[in-house]
Amino acid sequence: MAEQDSMTFSKTAAAENLQAVKAVILDVDGVLTDGGIYYDPTGREIKRFHVADGLGIELLRQAGIRVVIMSGRVSEALTRRAAELRVTDCYQGVRDKKAQIEKLRQQWQLKAEELLYVGDDLNDLPAFEAVGVRVAVANADDMLRSQAHYVTKATGGNGAVREVCEWLLKARGEWENTLEAYLQSRREAGSES
Repeated sequence: MAEQDSMTFSKTAAAENLQAVKAVILDVDGVLTDGGIYYDPTGREIKRFHVADGLGIELLRQAGIRVVIMSGRVSEALTRRAAELRVTDCYQGVRDKKAQIEKLRQQWQLKAEELLYVGDDLNDLPAFEAVGVRVAVANADDMLRSQAHYVTKATGGNGAVREVCEWLLKARGEWENTLEAYLQSRREAGSES
């Protein structure tokens, strides 16, 4: 099948699940970041996040889609970024992402088909088993890409999350209304200053 927007389409069944998606779960290193780990002179970890991904996350929230950030590592930079984005479902130090996703799914009373996961490496394969829609970033491991329903054109840390958010909202027919509501809220916030 041909490309649909900026995502590479690979499995028809998953396309039907897009209407059912109620939560988007994002890996961090290699998805929200470029995968590099940087340290300042004091040994504190530094991460680089793409501003466009933050806007995409905000648009998902505007559309009523829950956003979850999940990392195997623990980072002050991630804690700060999640707070800036008002993502309250931020789980760090998660060694078994599949088990964590299943726990959240039960807590929220959701089906696997209502979850979309974005990953980049082999440690994301078990998480793929727990969700209905699997997305890999462009520079993801070959095995993960082969298991994904969709592969982004953008690489991790370079707008891949924004690409997923926009694509999902467009596929659901919610892009225009969500964007307009977001822009309206910005106009209103500006007039209150």
